Amino acid sequence: MSTQQEQQEQQEQRVAARWMPPEWAPHERTWMAFPPPNATFGEAGGPDLARARAAWSAVASAVVAREPVSVLVAPGDLPAARELLDPRVQLVEVALDDAWLRDSGPTFVRSDGAPTAVDWRFNGWGAQSWAAWERDALVAGEVARLAGAPVSSSALTQEGGAFHVDGEGTVLLTDTVQLDPDRNPGWTRAQVEAEVHAQLGTTTAIWLPRGLTADYGEFGTRGHVDIVAAFCRPGTVLVHTQPDPGHPDHAVSTEVAELLRQGVDARGRRLEVIELLAPRTAEVDGELVDFSYVNHYVANSVVVACAFGDPRDADAVRVLRAAYPGRDVVSVDARDVFAFGGGVHCTTQQQPAPPTA
Repeated sequence: MSTQQEQQEQQEQRVAARWMPPEWAPHERTWMAFPPPNATFGEAGGPDLARARAAWSAVASAVVAREPVSVLVAPGDLPAARELLDPRVQLVEVALDDAWLRDSGPTFVRSDGAPTAVDWRFNGWGAQSWAAWERDALVAGEVARLAGAPVSSSALTQEGGAFHVDGEGTVLLTDTVQLDPDRNPGWTRAQVEAEVHAQLGTTTAIWLPRGLTADYGEFGTRGHVDIVAAFCRPGTVLVHTQPDPGHPDHAVSTEVAELLRQGVDARGRRLEVIELLAPRTAEVDGELVDFSYVNHYVANSVVVACAFGDPRDADAVRVLRAAYPGRDVVSVDARDVFAFGGGVHCTTQQQPAPPTA
């Protein structure tokens, strides 16, 4: 047997042994982080940091009503966290640079039925000038230790908001993230897919060309998929839709929706696309924003939705309620979360529940 054949068989065996449950599968808990003082949240005692902490606390409150929540808190910030967070939230002291745990935290999968934490390389969303990641690069390992899960280390630099799975072998990726030369210089699509499939147990990757326009601004991620498209069940994907032809995201969302409609998942199904109309609000203080209802979080028995004080908030709730039958939809004002560079989904990371006997 050739070396190439052996490598292929080893790859297939690894994929077969791995499975990343979809977000709507039962959770054991949700992991979050309490915003520390930094370049984006502002200095200790400042109004911006206070806004961020209040916004993150609102998300934690919506989730902890349905499942356990553990929040990482930087040393010295425990008194502030205790004051703001719901008393049901477990606080864990961990050194932090930032508070986007979807990105710096581990990706939980099941390996031969047992929990495993994938530790992707993290470098501040492509080594951006404002970012610090010396502490956050260690966060995934810390969460894995706290969760009692072994670590599967990856050589791929990416973040949890940069992919989305359907639980049946399909993963969404974005050209401008996984193939970003500041994240993964020299990596090809084939190499990225091989590593993603090996870590997540997926077999089919659907690549999107780019993310929303404002996500390429100063504090953006340069194309995270979780603000553009998200599976809500196998074979069906929710897509951010900008109906205004004068908006720069009109062309982006049209291309993404058409690409997904032509896409075929790991089971050979043509994808069904459900459109989630973008909020009418396009700018805040003269700056383009990437407000998106796609960036919601699915917890046990509930969907935590983004609200923007926008006329389309109620429509989004109706779409999400239909997309996730049997779940309540609870809206959280996400304007202060988006002001710091992300959304509700970006603040959370699910730990799947053990399989039932």
